[in-house]
Amino acid sequence: MRLALRRRYFDHKEMRGTFTTEREEYSISMLLPVADAAMIDHAATLCGWSRADFVRDAAVRAAEEVVMGHRPICMGPEGFADFVQILSAQATPVAEMVEVVKPSAPWEPGYVRKDDIGQQ
Repeated sequence: MRLALRRRYFDHKEMRGTFTTEREEYSISMLLPVADAAMIDHAATLCGWSRADFVRDAAVRAAEEVVMGHRPICMGPEGFADFVQILSAQATPVAEMVEVVKPSAPWEPGYVRKDDIGQQ
């Protein structure tokens, strides 16, 4: 998805149909509280990245989330009718999810700890 958001330019000079990425760099300066800079530096070190690489990656990810969150969903009347019908339909239980919520809680009668199940 990240590649889809990056600008690509057609190489008109060679007319081979290849795509190249035009790279422009911009400087962004920020004043951060010492605690924030320390947290960023620690996280960058854990990732094995420089501070600049870490901050750039985090900023791009946040920007992509915002852009994708504001992307409109377009569909025709028939597609929308199908969408509404699916949302309005009775939910179908998923067996794996039912098993997760099936056991009783510790304060309910009949509760058995998982540790005690194998000892019975």
